[in-house]
Amino acid sequence: MKAKILTDEGDGSMPMLFGRVLDGKGGGRPISWEEVPEWRPGNDNEMLWIHLQRTHPGVQQWLEECLGIPEPTAELLTGEATRPRAFRDGSTLVATLRGINFNPGAEPEDMLSMQLWSDGKRVVTLRRLPLQTPRMTCNDVDAGTGPVDAGSLVTSLTEHLIDRMSHSIIDMNDAIDELEDGDPEEDTESVLDKIATIRRNCLGLKRHMSPQHEALLAIANNAPDWFEDHDRREIAETIDRLRRYLDDLDISKESALVLQDDIRARAAASTERTQNMLTMVAGIFLPLTFLTGLLGINVSDIPLASPGSHGFWIIVGLCLGLFVIELLIARKLKWI
Repeated sequence: MKAKILTDEGDGSMPMLFGRVLDGKGGGRPISWEEVPEWRPGNDNEMLWIHLQRTHPGVQQWLEECLGIPEPTAELLTGEATRPRAFRDGSTLVATLRGINFNPGAEPEDMLSMQLWSDGKRVVTLRRLPLQTPRMTCNDVDAGTGPVDAGSLVTSLTEHLIDRMSHSIIDMNDAIDELEDGDPEEDTESVLDKIATIRRNCLGLKRHMSPQHEALLAIANNAPDWFEDHDRREIAETIDRLRRYLDDLDISKESALVLQDDIRARAAASTERTQNMLTMVAGIFLPLTFLTGLLGINVSDIPLASPGSHGFWIIVGLCLGLFVIELLIARKLKWI
């Protein structure tokens, strides 16, 4: 039985998909939507994380009124601008990140965005479509092995986003290896279609994930002071991993291109051989056809047409001799 994919999908009755109060030790407790406006940290280690559906009515107004987020920032968090970016706004960090869409029926290049806001004591993440990454981090918190503060929560979310990217790259490389090991001449059109799909996926992932590199650099270099040095090192590791994945995408794209060119070259060579064979056959039978056609015209004085002249067998022998001579000439010219 196929394992169920856990996402952050909610019932749509309220903006909050889930919320946790982190205890600073890797664990946390759930918090309801009604408790969020009145929440205050019980000690220096506690931190609030809420995950919202940004398309729910009233989310922007709630962000402005309950969290005091400036209107332009609230519009960014709930808007449709999904290009990865990150910036510091005083003591807060604002970011838009992208992850690969693993929802059923989605293509790898279909990307999902996640907006993030944090002031060091509160972290708000928002999304439009179901996303696996927040649920994975939430599961870590529920298991007591999750992030301990806002900085480590941000790094955990980014790490999960980037790690998911590796699965698509591995799948594409496996598909390329399978195509290379197979017989492309069995169904050339189908193989070329698969290669074209892989190339489009590579281009799509590269186009969408390259800006994420700049966003992560902005987090590492310009995050507020509550983003500690070890968090910056974790982000730096994630940036290095993203660079490797982008390089792997280039390699996968080039491998697909080489395989595509090889298949097309084989197909062109096969077509050329077929054309050469047909040309050779036509060249051999053209004189024979001319001879038999000449003798078959309906005029008088046709040679060997009189009874008892054995004309049929003479013409057959002449054709066979001409056929052998043509074969010898073709072999000498290395046509066969």
